[in-house]
Amino acid sequence: MDISHLPAEPGVYLMRDASGAVLYVGKAKDLRKRVSQYFRKNPSDTRGKIPNLITLIRSIDYIASASEREALLTERQLIHKLQPFFNEMWKDSKTYPYLELTGEDFPRLIFTRRKLRDGGRYFGPYPKVEPLKKLLAHLWRIKFINLRRCRWKFSLAEPLPDKKIKACLYFHTGQCTAPCAGKISPAAYAALAGRVEDFLKGDFEKLRAAFTRKMSGAAKRLAYEEAAQYRDFLSAFDHMRERVLINRLPADFMETAVTRTSAVTELKNALGLARPPAHIEAFDTSHTFGRQSVGSSVCFVNGEKNTAHYRRYRVKFANVPEGGNDFAMMEEIVFRRLAQLKKKEEPLPDLLLIDGGPGQLAAAMKAIRAAGVKVPVISLAKKLEEIYTPLRAQPLLLDRAHPGLRLLQALRDEAHRFGITYHRLLRGRSELTG
Repeated sequence: MDISHLPAEPGVYLMRDASGAVLYVGKAKDLRKRVSQYFRKNPSDTRGKIPNLITLIRSIDYIASASEREALLTERQLIHKLQPFFNEMWKDSKTYPYLELTGEDFPRLIFTRRKLRDGGRYFGPYPKVEPLKKLLAHLWRIKFINLRRCRWKFSLAEPLPDKKIKACLYFHTGQCTAPCAGKISPAAYAALAGRVEDFLKGDFEKLRAAFTRKMSGAAKRLAYEEAAQYRDFLSAFDHMRERVLINRLPADFMETAVTRTSAVTELKNALGLARPPAHIEAFDTSHTFGRQSVGSSVCFVNGEKNTAHYRRYRVKFANVPEGGNDFAMMEEIVFRRLAQLKKKEEPLPDLLLIDGGPGQLAAAMKAIRAAGVKVPVISLAKKLEEIYTPLRAQPLLLDRAHPGLRLLQALRDEAHRFGITYHRLLRGRSELTG
């Protein structure tokens, strides 16, 4: 089974049989690593479903996610929708736990696997439960979280009977603020609950800084177990603040997402790339007889726009008298983008797409060498949609319906739209001031 098209990133994988039916849906922090585990010969693996599943798999699709928690939500909804034969966990209504800050007059903080409309505030879900439990236990120990731990039901209107208060172990050992006995005012208790809520929403930078200092101090004292404990706490912080971008899937989500990732896979195969071009940046230039010369670069990740990486450039080079030098303009903007990524130590794209033919491609290659980086690059000529690549003497012509070509066209058109919008803005300003 060829799994080279799977990225080493979070996402959901869908295993299909020869007819295309989905056999199994799973999520992973590292898609390639997780799926590869299914095809390793491991005599100690006694899970009966795995051998039966492996013999039926004919293709594997994937849906990229921003985080492991987003992958979890996508997986859950796909399993509910598709009901694959080999999936059991979500069919049995088992879920990863949430943290609930109950909606009582004196709230409690509890783990729960059911999200109800009970007035509580829910946080999660959390696929990695153990690090979180250890972190919360420590926060309770240092009294950062100091809410009541009992399960008694009482309120301002219906206080807890004295008999139950006296029988409470937390009350006698001083492990509770004891709102039931009036040891803390309702307002003060509400402030404690508010602090816990802010923490669960991600407001824990002060704690992170304190734990980082303690980890460094423990490491200097050679107290490695203590340092490892604080390291795990910091990891739990990162897990709690992972982005969750998907709440509900539209009806065509799976088809759309799989189409995007399939286009990336098809493009890898067509171009003979070493890995799937999940992160592609496209470049275009625009000018009017050498005036208001601009460039643009846009970014797609896993077939979707990533506007955070969009850039526009006011070209700096001196135009030749007869007009704009398209090749010099392309060389400049590609170099500026790569130099920026290199300076910030950000990951390079998996592929650069240049709008134009062999001349523009040569200019981009010159910029890549000047930037001192290595990144695959191709160009796409508009007339016949020819793909020029340094690896082929002749241009590559793909079928107009090819998913990979459609992805390249979408990138090229988006780069042109973004660049021409900037060019028109500058031209309009010039006419107003001229």
